[in-house]
Amino acid sequence: MMRKVSLILFGAVIGASAAGMALQPRAFFGSVAEAAGAADTYRQLNLFGDVFERVRADYVEKPDDAKLVESAINGMLSGLDPHSSYMDAKAFKEMRTNTDGEFGGLGIKVQMFENAIRVEGAIDDTPAARAGIRAKDVITKLDGEPVDGLSLEQAVDKMRGPINTPITLTIQREGQEKPLEVKIVRDKIKLDSVKWELAGDDIGYIRVSQFNATTFEGLSKAIDQISDKAGDKLKGYVIDLRNNPGGLLDQAIAVSDAFLERGEIVSTRGRNPDESQRFNARSGDLAKGKPVIVLINGGSASASEIVAGALQDQKRATILGTRSFGKGSVQTIIPLGTAGAIRLTTARYYTPSGKSIQAKGIMPDIEVGQDVPDDVKGKDETKGEAGLKGHLKNGEQEQSGSSAYIPPERKDDKQLNYAFDLMHGIQSNANFPPQNKTSAN
Repeated sequence: MMRKVSLILFGAVIGASAAGMALQPRAFFGSVAEAAGAADTYRQLNLFGDVFERVRADYVEKPDDAKLVESAINGMLSGLDPHSSYMDAKAFKEMRTNTDGEFGGLGIKVQMFENAIRVEGAIDDTPAARAGIRAKDVITKLDGEPVDGLSLEQAVDKMRGPINTPITLTIQREGQEKPLEVKIVRDKIKLDSVKWELAGDDIGYIRVSQFNATTFEGLSKAIDQISDKAGDKLKGYVIDLRNNPGGLLDQAIAVSDAFLERGEIVSTRGRNPDESQRFNARSGDLAKGKPVIVLINGGSASASEIVAGALQDQKRATILGTRSFGKGSVQTIIPLGTAGAIRLTTARYYTPSGKSIQAKGIMPDIEVGQDVPDDVKGKDETKGEAGLKGHLKNGEQEQSGSSAYIPPERKDDKQLNYAFDLMHGIQSNANFPPQNKTSAN
């Protein structure tokens, strides 16, 4: 999750601790107690230095100093909670690519297959698709260099690159004896987090797989296209947030706002009271008052829970499925120059009714489970936030997660089909559509 100006979950915070020390000396010398605390901290840092030097001098093999420091940072952050961590420069770059939602590349989905890279498919209207790359093509060389010996991550890194730069893929294709050499020019590739369809010509089904920088844009286009295609037949929208792990806070706020005319969406509260913030909806319901059902399960976390919580508390949508993951904290990304960045938990968030879902999750208005195959039973349940070691506590009655299983065949998807049946009036439930208790008589 992320804020782009003052509050971020995945964003940028610029700090200067040295300047802070110089400008605010009272933080260290304002009182005897503060001075004693600072002295104790320095003793602990001296202890770290002593251990570091002992390892460098006496470990059985000469250690890498940089890795020692990185491991120490990792240990410090991971000891705080499950979501605080250190990212080296490569991991930080990958994180930014995922949250930005676009990168320079070819537009193919690949996986490792027998020491080669096999194409799973080409994304529509990308350089790979235009070059005729097909599913099951096996990439054996990149710019003449064999991929044998490369990890999948290394191969992907080589295929990505600056826009308008070329790369030649050597491909072995089924039914052809000789390998093909295909030259492709990299272009901007967008990671689509929103997919939609018109189900039964009268229900807008919108799947949101993550919250990246393009999610609200994709949702807005999906609603427009569904409305144009369905016309007066449109009964409502099913928003599928199942197994959506979250992402950017500003996008979660924008997606919630898309269905709200007014009211609070979410609030965040840090250690200091003056760091609290509230985010409210602006007028303009893109769905124009049409009924909304939001699907969640044990894999719905973070930004997904913000959307579900906002629409549930504001009585704008019916939440259907199983209990969500329960991640109710905010992470700030703090860049460290060329050394990468740290992800640090800086606040908790609360739904409009003031509830913290931390280690408790969102309980659906209508609980519907799936029929889980025998070979999957026991493997489909998520631990939830409450099951993570070192998680932020949230009083009593913490709850574990729930099943994250979604059947591969739509006909077997009880949650989705129940939502469709509610929209069509085949099923009825007192929680659909949601009733605003303050105005109902």
